[in-house]
Order: sequence, then structure tokens, then C-alpha cells
Amino acid sequence: MIRLRLFSMFLIIILLLPLQSCKGSERAQKEIEYKVIPEIKEIRPEKPVKIKLKRDKKGEYLWELNGENVDRIIEIDKKLRESIKKD
Repeated sequence: MIRLRLFSMFLIIILLLPLQSCKGSERAQKEIEYKVIPEIKEIRPEKPVKIKLKRDKKGEYLWELNGENVDRIIEIDKKLRESIKKD
């Protein structure tokens, strides 16, 4: 009788051990969370600078530049002025 009880207790313990390991893996899965970096949300693709090229009656070129990045607009304006001086 005592042997039967010990054997049944041993069986119960052996059967409960895999259940405990499953619970541990659920905890591990809950602990793994992907953090969202707020800086990445704020990054937007840079819109290109739009150039409207015009030619007046004298044959001179005029242009209008539109865009969000002022430094890029100034850079393109310099390149346009240099290309006209070379011609």
C-alpha cells in the first residue's frame, strides 16, 4: 500500500514537471517584447525639390524651387546658376 502511494506520488510529480516547464516558456514569451523606438516613427522620406523652369522673351532662364529642405534648395540653386554661367 505504501509502495503504491509512493509510486503514484512519483508519477504525479513526473507528469507535473513538463507542465511547469510549459508555464516557464509562456513567461519567457511574455518577457520578450519588441520596443518601438520613437525616433523611427518620426523619420519621413525626403520629398524631392521641384523645379519650375521658365524662359523669358530675352532668352534668359528663370526658375522656381519648391521643397521642404532649405539646404537642398540652396544647393540646387547654386548648381543651376553654375550651369547657366558655363553656357
